[in-house]
Amino acid sequence: MTDPWVALEPGADPVERGRVLRRAHEAFTQRGTVGRPVRSVVADSWRRSAKAGVGPEGTARVELTDGDLGSYRAEHPLARVMPLVRELLGTFASDGEHLLAVCDAQGRLLWVEGDAATRRRADRMNFVPGARWAESAVGTNAPGTAVAVDRPVQVFAAEHFIRRVQPWTCAAAPVHDPRTGRVLGAVDITGGDGLAHPHSLGFVQAVARAAESQLALLTPPGASTNALELAALGRDEAQLLARGRKIRLSRRHSEILVLLARHPEGLSGDELLCALYEDESVTPVTLRAELARLRRLLGSGLLGSRPYRLLVPVESDVAVVERRLETGAVTAAASAYAGPLLPGSQAPAVARLRRRLADGLRSALIAVHDPDLLADWAHAPWGEDDLEVWRALAAVRPTPAVRSRLRELESELSAPPAWGRPRARRP
Repeated sequence: MTDPWVALEPGADPVERGRVLRRAHEAFTQRGTVGRPVRSVVADSWRRSAKAGVGPEGTARVELTDGDLGSYRAEHPLARVMPLVRELLGTFASDGEHLLAVCDAQGRLLWVEGDAATRRRADRMNFVPGARWAESAVGTNAPGTAVAVDRPVQVFAAEHFIRRVQPWTCAAAPVHDPRTGRVLGAVDITGGDGLAHPHSLGFVQAVARAAESQLALLTPPGASTNALELAALGRDEAQLLARGRKIRLSRRHSEILVLLARHPEGLSGDELLCALYEDESVTPVTLRAELARLRRLLGSGLLGSRPYRLLVPVESDVAVVERRLETGAVTAAASAYAGPLLPGSQAPAVARLRRRLADGLRSALIAVHDPDLLADWAHAPWGEDDLEVWRALAAVRPTPAVRSRLRELESELSAPPAWGRPRARRP
């Protein structure tokens, strides 16, 4: 195979290839071995799927319905480029009896459009708007794998992890925010064996690039000057988008901006000193020096003093998670949570906020009993030793892999039986 991301080379026999893949799939699901004919991208995806507890007889779950789906779609950045995506892919999908699909960064399908008869067949496997097609939920599939590996990918027949999806072939490409580079979701084309061709992958990749260009054009010049965007979850050094510039902050500057974003009214020097430093011997002079360096880094007109405050609106990923939790949108909150807040920070106020945010989200996940959300947390670096979450996952998805990991954790932590419910390690 000259291109590992393409399922079939030109001239290959799809029937024979499908037969070989079915045997390889059976070997993997029964013995955990991956045969040579399986592409490395597919083999890696199968392993991730199995580790996440996905079974070959599983099915996608619909997470967003009716008003929740409508509201989520309306505020999603990809809504702005759907007219372009429909123009480029819609006719191709309808004429070829295929489906056009667009998912978010968590693999949730937001739009599924195209040939009516094909849609009815797809409905039977829950390939519908609002359904979650992430790898951790339904295993290997083009939209879910594309956002997982951040690459355009084609998935053919029995390369799909779940058997009921194996009659289908799909090609998908991720779409990125043109300003920050983060994955917003993916565009996908789904249908029959005819899509197992390099041209279909190239086509969907071109549509994704066109969508990114359109997003860049739809951002008015200078729009980013009126607000700051702060990303501080899952990283020790925050990233700030300010006036069209992406700024990687030092750890101390990250802590300062996280706290100022939390307090738009501002903080006095004494308040900021107590929030940042455990060591009471640190003097105000040290803090003023840090703030002076931060002001030079940001440029004029962004950081005020007496009290210290940000002079323009700021949107942070922390605030997004908090808002969604407050409204009960647990799935949306989990999708915005990229990891613990500045995990290496020892600043007292940051550490308190980190614990509150993580505890609030994990408690919500345990309360809703959603196996896919629990699995995402449990298999993330910050959740791999979270005993309470693994117990909750075992209660709703008692696969051998989950039960085995739970036994390991209980043994490692010398935990009493489940009814003891000790406090787990915190993220």
